[in-house]
Amino acid sequence: MSSSLLRRKATHSQGWKNQSSVTEFILLGFSRNPRTNWILFFLFLFLYLFTVLGNGLIVTLIRVDARLHTPMYFFLSILSLLDLSYATTTVPQMLIHLVSKSKTISYVGCVVQMYIFLTLGITETWIFAAMAYDRYVAICYPLHYRVKMSQTLCVLLAVSSAFCGLTCALVYTVFAVNLPYCGPNEINHFFCEIPAVLKLACADTSLNDQVDFILGFILLLIPLSLILASYVRIFTAILKIGSTQGRIKAFSTCASHITVVTMFCIPCMVMYMRPGSEASPEDDKKLALFYNVISAFLNPIIYSLRNKDVKRAFFKLVGTSADTQ
Repeated sequence: MSSSLLRRKATHSQGWKNQSSVTEFILLGFSRNPRTNWILFFLFLFLYLFTVLGNGLIVTLIRVDARLHTPMYFFLSILSLLDLSYATTTVPQMLIHLVSKSKTISYVGCVVQMYIFLTLGITETWIFAAMAYDRYVAICYPLHYRVKMSQTLCVLLAVSSAFCGLTCALVYTVFAVNLPYCGPNEINHFFCEIPAVLKLACADTSLNDQVDFILGFILLLIPLSLILASYVRIFTAILKIGSTQGRIKAFSTCASHITVVTMFCIPCMVMYMRPGSEASPEDDKKLALFYNVISAFLNPIIYSLRNKDVKRAFFKLVGTSADTQ
């Protein structure tokens, strides 16, 4: 009995030793071809700079224009901040690795990146649900909109989304770092994303797969169900509007949100709700690019291109009349 216990303790001690022996990881990125990497560098640099500029501009416009101080734009400003932070967590490091011979990241840095990335992503899914509820109240209860969507409720929804992101990301990360990592230390990805890191674990990751699936269900399907329920009620209300112009105007306020939710949540579901054994590194990188880089790049375009309020605020900021454009 005692010898069995000693063996288990020795195994646990060896696992911990192996885990702590990995002090850094190597991020393989996209290609080993220098020419390809330089092309990707300039492409992603453009996408990142536009992401920072576009999302930063939306936050600034909502901040300085009093007419945009409404619940809808409050949540849009949070979404823009999340997108900006989301991209900044991974893209600058990716750009450095594309043109540098050294592609390493410390063990601690990898864990911190995982946690921040997950926190921002989880928070964003719940912000999408809050935005859907805001549109539901605006279209189905327009006369009571200001009362129902009070400042207190908006702040509460934002804080609860952030709290969910912070706590659930901690669960994901703790389960990942408790596994032993004894080599190799090459991550076939462009940043430390949990599914890619778990492939390097020197232990059975079936429990992690189960945790990922359960949390994925809670953090993706539940918000998506709330969004779907909101839009069922919204479309029902829109169909009752008498004029065609009224229906188009009501639907246009929701079209941007539906597009962004689809671009972000569908790739996330594929990434985090399938077993790790079914994952392809190249497919994972493409999916991650979509909800990490492309989505953050397109959001300012989607939300501002057909939004008269945002365009009016922009022309006011630069001192130009919107009517002359």
